[in-house]
Amino acid sequence: MIEKEHLVHALKNAFDSYEVCFLKERTKKYESFERELYGLVFKEEEGIALRAVKDHRLVFSYTYETGENAAAALVENAVALVPFMDRDEHVTFPEKYGTYPAFQAYDTAGLETPDSEKTSRVLTLERTILDYDKRIVQTRNCELQEVTIESTIFNANGLQAEAHKTIYTLGGLAVAANGEEVSWYDWSWSHALNELEPVSLGGRIAEKAISFLDGKVLRTGAYEGLFTPGAACDILSVLAPSFLGESLYKDKTWLKERAGQQCFSPLLNITDSGLAGMGSFPFDGEGVPSQENALVREGYFQGFLFDVYYGRKLGRPSTGNGVRPGVKEPPKCSPRGFCIEKGREDVAGAFQDGIIIEELMGTHTANTVTGDFSVGALGHICKSGEKSPFKGVILSGNAFELLKNVKGVGDDLTFYGGYGSPTLYISNLKISGV
Repeated sequence: MIEKEHLVHALKNAFDSYEVCFLKERTKKYESFERELYGLVFKEEEGIALRAVKDHRLVFSYTYETGENAAAALVENAVALVPFMDRDEHVTFPEKYGTYPAFQAYDTAGLETPDSEKTSRVLTLERTILDYDKRIVQTRNCELQEVTIESTIFNANGLQAEAHKTIYTLGGLAVAANGEEVSWYDWSWSHALNELEPVSLGGRIAEKAISFLDGKVLRTGAYEGLFTPGAACDILSVLAPSFLGESLYKDKTWLKERAGQQCFSPLLNITDSGLAGMGSFPFDGEGVPSQENALVREGYFQGFLFDVYYGRKLGRPSTGNGVRPGVKEPPKCSPRGFCIEKGREDVAGAFQDGIIIEELMGTHTANTVTGDFSVGALGHICKSGEKSPFKGVILSGNAFELLKNVKGVGDDLTFYGGYGSPTLYISNLKISGV
């Protein structure tokens, strides 16, 4: 890798200020198909990203090179970009921080576990799915993935942040047939290999696939019912951009000037934490310490999330929400561990009558400014505790209104990637069917 001292010397001579991020990511993927190991993939990526400021002009450059000329090329590329960038008085980098939150998410034991044991886990997942019921005819995408991430960030203000973590994901898809074919995919993740449970996950995947056989179309109408954690996380992905400082600055959020107002159900508490979800880390993509940000308390909107840039534009401190997608992209204002906090009820266990929304399709088409959506929905209708599947319906509405109508919050908080939610009981679900 490029020598730090050599790079810093070149940067000091060329720029007024700078930030450097070293990022290394190693991935192992174990794939199972037809009860055998189907694929074993190894990938390693190591690179350096540079942001630098000259005459209030911000430039970005990156390289995967590691030779002795790499530092010079990185700086030269950045210098060449300066004349083409607009002046911006708000571009800056964070100051030095004294401490970072404690963070233990590196599974040394998992990394040292033999490949044969990791292969056994994904084979167990697939076997559990296939052996669950004779109507399970096939599996797809049965995979175990191990990712190791190492990140170091330093800047001209003396900031220095360094940490590493592991992420393990296990997932698979079951195909069930009984005159028709239906499928269901699910996955789980952990920072520790031993916390993955292939038998439990495989059973849930197979059970859910079987449960969707012989699905009917619901009658058009307004229903009460449940959103499972996965479906609720899809709704949160529609809402999350409205909580960003960038959206506030660009006037692209319904929440503008609503701080202190009750915008959601009084049962809802929403938090964004840099120490929760798959993206958890002790600092963000700019080296700002991760923190827990209360966004909604008992339905009342508290405030927005900021990176350094939009925080400075709006006179607010960074909330640790400068997220770096990878070496090839600079940090941007984004949610991190965005979740509805768990309640105290077993909402799913007590549910007797209504619909259960298990999956939403097409949430990427929703309007993230207004919250309006019209998406496909899959799930079950429940009558006196007896469930039967439904399919081919459209759920329409507004994400903000949806969360105003929450009447119950479960105790089963589950994170899917960077979004987390427990089961939600919601009224006035507008379904278009037959």
